[in-house]
Amino acid sequence: MSDDKAGEQQEALAGSAKRNAGRTIVRKIFIAVILGFIAGAACLALRLALGDGSPAWNALNKFLFIDITTEEGISGIGLFYIVGQLFMHSLQAAIVPLVLTSLSLALCSLADPKKLSSIAVKTVTVFLSFYAATAILASLIAYAVKSAGGFTVTLPDGQAAELSTINAYNPLTTIIDIIPSNMLSAFSSNNSILAVCFIAIVLGICMSRMGTAAKPLKDVLGNINDIINTCLSFVINRCAPFAIFCMITRGLALYGIEYLRPTIVWMATTIVGCIGLLFIIYPIGILLSTHLNPIPFMRKTAKIALFGAATQSSAATLPLNMKTCMEELGCPEEVTSFVMPTGMTVHMNGTTAMQIIAVTFIATAAGLDMTPSMLVVAALISISCAFGTPPIPAAGTTLVYVVMLGIGLNTPLCMTCYSLVLAMNYLPGMAVMPMNVVGDAATNVIVSFKEGLLDRKRYMDRQAG
Repeated sequence: MSDDKAGEQQEALAGSAKRNAGRTIVRKIFIAVILGFIAGAACLALRLALGDGSPAWNALNKFLFIDITTEEGISGIGLFYIVGQLFMHSLQAAIVPLVLTSLSLALCSLADPKKLSSIAVKTVTVFLSFYAATAILASLIAYAVKSAGGFTVTLPDGQAAELSTINAYNPLTTIIDIIPSNMLSAFSSNNSILAVCFIAIVLGICMSRMGTAAKPLKDVLGNINDIINTCLSFVINRCAPFAIFCMITRGLALYGIEYLRPTIVWMATTIVGCIGLLFIIYPIGILLSTHLNPIPFMRKTAKIALFGAATQSSAATLPLNMKTCMEELGCPEEVTSFVMPTGMTVHMNGTTAMQIIAVTFIATAAGLDMTPSMLVVAALISISCAFGTPPIPAAGTTLVYVVMLGIGLNTPLCMTCYSLVLAMNYLPGMAVMPMNVVGDAATNVIVSFKEGLLDRKRYMDRQAG
């Protein structure tokens, strides 16, 4: 057996192992969600039967649920609260280094001087155009559902007192905060994510211009990125199911079943929104930029969308995507070999749409007003996050927390809503991934056309491929 064939078999086995691991964690989280709802409903029924002031409920509340950081929780244990906070803190600890390393390495790879040609410039331009269109439309969808009351939660009077508000501010201050006055201070807080994104972008571009002289730094950042991904994979695969069980149980026991309806609305909004954007953004983008009929594109990329939804992996879909682009859509190999791997790494429109809708749901369900200016900031952060999303399980959903911090969503109720997003993301994720993979194919068609290399006859041919 040749070395090439052996390498291909090893890659296939590794890919199969990753897919099996992904299915395993999905099953575990699904079981944790079901058990969390059952346990939470049982605790809620017990609380209603005993009464909030009963000694038995007070003892159970102090042992499992109470917030030990408050004055009422001084004498409590709050076991489920501690587990949830440890899980959230473990995610928070990775936010700044993860954004810094993944985004800078993505920019460094994309901005390789050897690749800085007209193809690369056109590719980046199309990527950013699709990102902007996705962010605008997703924000409109999220704001419309929020305004219609789809994400609103009616909390009992006792819990309504826990709501916090976000201080008023001029959204233009966000522009000033993008460039930090002190680089180390930006790294010391999760609340300066836009500044970290700016530093990562500058770092990635500078490393690309330095060429081989920056290789030691690239290697260090790459190793740090691998370490962070390994740690996050452990936290998500090993700790997430139990932590999600504790957080959902605590949320239902304390806040009742008021979150079930808005959670279902969030899932439906994400699924319908991403599918709708898939049929709007890419056909219109192809029609406006190439004046080609977009129907052949949608027909031929349908299998790519279905494969991406089934695997929920851009990497697993890449071979089929490239094959379809070259054999059925008429894209040349020299363009496809650059656009598709690059898009798999940095072009994730579905992730952007999902994050914008998710933070709108989280803010509204937690009793905070998601204003248009906050949506603008959330869109900018979500694009930055999607641009550097690492290839780890549930990475896009995990980075919803980055967007939350960027707009100040850090109240206890926000954490409860975020746990629901993290737990219930499997079905929405099936709608997110087609936007990502089909977007790469659309970019490939547009760039190939602009370069004068697209085979129009093959593009229109029903029998091609």
